[in-house]
Amino acid sequence: MCPPDDSRSAENDARDEKKERLARQLRANLQRRKAQSRSRRTGEADSRPEGLLPEGPLKDDSTASKTKSG
Repeated sequence: MCPPDDSRSAENDARDEKKERLARQLRANLQRRKAQSRSRRTGEADSRPEGLLPEGPLKDDSTASKTKSG
């Protein structure tokens, strides 16, 4: 036996509301991530000495060997 039309429409309404709510949350999350990405792009370059070294040989290899062994 099929459920009455009222229960089907209530289920569809609930399903539609959930889809809309999830879509709003997804859009809000996307906006936050875009804003975060923009703020990182406009920031200044990282000036910390640690991290990846530039391509090419080091100018002073003596300091690198002191920090690794010291």
